[in-house]
Formats: sequence, structure tokens, C-alpha cells
Amino acid sequence: MVGKLILQTGLWYGLMAAVLFGAAGTVAWPAAWVFLAEMVAASLVVGLWMAAKTPELLAERLSTPVQRRQKTWDKVFMVVFLVLWFGWLAAMALDAERWRLSHVPVWLQGLGALAPLLSVHIAWLTFRENPFAAAVVKVQQDRGHRVVTTGPYRHVRHPMYAGALFLFLGTPPLLGSWYGLAFLPVIVPALAARAVMEERMLTAELDGYPAYAARVRRRLIPGVW
Repeated sequence: MVGKLILQTGLWYGLMAAVLFGAAGTVAWPAAWVFLAEMVAASLVVGLWMAAKTPELLAERLSTPVQRRQKTWDKVFMVVFLVLWFGWLAAMALDAERWRLSHVPVWLQGLGALAPLLSVHIAWLTFRENPFAAAVVKVQQDRGHRVVTTGPYRHVRHPMYAGALFLFLGTPPLLGSWYGLAFLPVIVPALAARAVMEERMLTAELDGYPAYAARVRRRLIPGVW
């Protein structure tokens, strides 16, 4: 399991590095190295924690992004979102390094560097409470899937999506690209739509979810939505 974690982490971030540096036209891009180093280190730390504490969850997280029991609409979402993700990375690389259209102050890049770490920390808090936090939308009946109401789930119904907002907000300034923020009006509604569709499935198929949703009113942002 640990070997698979290391292999998939290397392949995933290796592909991200290829997109970033390929679009930038250079590997002499310190901000991109900081971003990749943060994400690799944080992903491995959380992954090794899961290997020790919740290996079944790690196995789920290491599964393919398109699966047999996954909802059809989520299969489409995953494919589209992967294209959007790599397009976003390429656009920021073109903006920040190849064309140098944006000029982000160093202090703001440093502040942006905190966002990926905060995002992964929120993901870890989610994994610590929810052993059913698979990467795809499905009810895991074979694992005794149940509603989780503790930890970050006391505040919002989709804490991982909430944590992802920090990643999407902080990565563009970290990489030095204002134009990266232009993707947010597409990325954020896409996450919101997935949250709504996921809730429809959970309401129909997971005992106790309607009562939980009635008690915890917000999906992503406490006090807002």
C-alpha cells in the first residue's frame, strides 16, 4: 500500500510538474518548486498517516478516478475537472513565467504558499473523522457506510470541498499569476454543483443523511452557503 502511495504520488505530481514547467518554458521557477514540494510533502505525510490509521480509506483514495460503482454524472465530472485542473496549471504557468503578464508581490506569494498547506490540513481533519471520504461519489455499503457528524462535519457538510477553496484561492498568487484567479468562477461553481448532486445521492441512499443535512445547514462556507 505504501509503495502504491509513493508511486501514484510521484506520477501525479510528476505530471503536474511537466505541465507547469512545460507551459512555463523553464524549470527555473522557484514558486512552482515551492508549490510542488509543499503538495508532495503534505500528500505523503497524510497518505502515510492513512496507511497506519485507516488503510481502507487510503485504498479508496488510491483507486482510479472513474469506477464501476461511481455515479455516471460523477464520472463525467471527474474527466471534465481533470481537464480543467491541468488547463488551470498551464494557464498560470503561461501567465507567470512564459508571458510574464502578472506581477504579484513577494509577500503575497508567501501568503499564498500557506494556502496549499491549509487545504491539505483540512483534508486531513476530514479523513480523521470520515473513513468513507472516497475520491468519487458512491455509497460504500460493503464498508458499512454511515453518516459522519463530528469534527469539521459539525460546521459544513462538505469540509474537503471547503478546504479545496483555499487551494484554488492561494495557488495563483503563490505561482505569481493573477489570471489564475479568473478560473475561480468556473471551478467554484463546479465544486458547488458536485456537492449538491452528491447530497441528492446521499439523501436517497444513506440512512440518516436527511436529518444531518437539516441540522448542519451550510455546505461549504459556515454562515454563508
